Formats: sequence, C-alpha cells, structure tokens
Amino acid sequence: MKRSRINRIMAEADELIRRHGFVLPPFARWTPDQFRQKADLARAVIDARCGWDITDYGAGDFDRMGLFLFTLRNGRLEDLQAGRGMCYAEKLLISGQEQLSPMHTHALKAEDIINRGGATLAVQLYGSDDHGAFAEDRGGSVRCDGIRRDFAPGEVLRLQPGESVTLMPGDWHAFWGEGGDVLVGEVSTVNDDETDNIFKDPIGRFATIDEDEPPTHLLVSDYRHWLG
Repeated sequence: MKRSRINRIMAEADELIRRHGFVLPPFARWTPDQFRQKADLARAVIDARCGWDITDYGAGDFDRMGLFLFTLRNGRLEDLQAGRGMCYAEKLLISGQEQLSPMHTHALKAEDIINRGGATLAVQLYGSDDHGAFAEDRGGSVRCDGIRRDFAPGEVLRLQPGESVTLMPGDWHAFWGEGGDVLVGEVSTVNDDETDNIFKDPIGRFATIDEDEPPTHLLVSDYRHWLG
C-alpha cells in the first residue's frame, strides 16, 4: 500500500470514529518524531502494539479485501497465561462496504465483535475439525449478545448497530459491511496479531508499504523499524 493512501485512510477513519461519538487516545495524534521523543515513556504502548493498523492482507486491493484497526489497549500474554493481571484488549475497526476481512480464526484469543454503528456487519461462520482446522462441513454455536445461537456451515450473521457476537478459538469467521461502512468494536483477551491470526488461505496479516510520502502517524507495524 502507498503511504499516501494510508495517511488518507487514517484521516477518514478518525472523522468516522468521531461522528459515532468516539475519540481516539492522545498518542493517536503523535507524529513519528513525537513518538520517538516519548518512546521511553510510551514503552507499554509500543510493546503492546497499540495504535494504528491498516492492512490489505498483502493482496494490494484495500477496498476489496482490507481492514482498518486501532488497538486502544492490550494486555500481556504472561498475564493471560498466569490467569491474573491485564488479560484483555480492546480495538476499534472499520469494515467498509463489501470490504472483506478474510476467513480466519485464533488459537488463543476469544473476542466480542460489536457493531458500534453505521450499516450492517455481516459475519460468516464455519466450525473446526477435531484438530482445529477449517471445516467446510461443520457448523457450531456462538453467543449473540449473550444468547446462544447455533449456526450452519457458512451461515452469515447480520449484526445491526448495538448487536454483537462472541467468538471463541476455533470459530472460523470472515466479515464485511453491508449497505455502508461499519464502526466495529472488539473486546477480547490479549491480542497478538503477529502470531495468533490463522487464515484459511495463505495471505499476509500486514501490508507492504510503498513510502511515497512521510507517515502522518506510525502504524503498529512501523514500530520496530522507527522506534526499535
């Protein structure tokens, strides 16, 4: 993805988030130079990979297959493994109209996916086989706003603003906006986007960046190069 496109997506996303009554935390406004200057103080933000995240899954067609994310807070895997401490994470996502977030599951993360506002959020579901792999012929059950709902293989849930679905490890899912863009909330156990995204098809989690202009703000995938 071109850095210029990423910069535009950030500005458009910030505007949409504000229209729905949310405001991103102060570090979202930092320039790369400000982030460098405050890196020691912001080590918890950097290590938890909180911040801006924009991906086309390496496919080069963001409008067709892509996702905007902002990680607001994220706990520590050590706490999750110990069963105490900061075991949770929270994100805001924007799922564009007919913009696919492709079929995947997680080995560790349980998550609530919440339609925070906008259009309809479509979530397609499949179950796992006995080894946790994608199973085209298996359904399962999830909780929608706390109420059990059984699903057939490939069934699509359509979540209206305010509605949610709870997904456990092994629940295979893909999602997209129907009828417009959707502001999505994600509340989960500790999030590890580097190792805990298991895709049905061999695709990448992060975009390859063409640096055609300087970044307005750093992506979480920039931290290692820019901040060490």
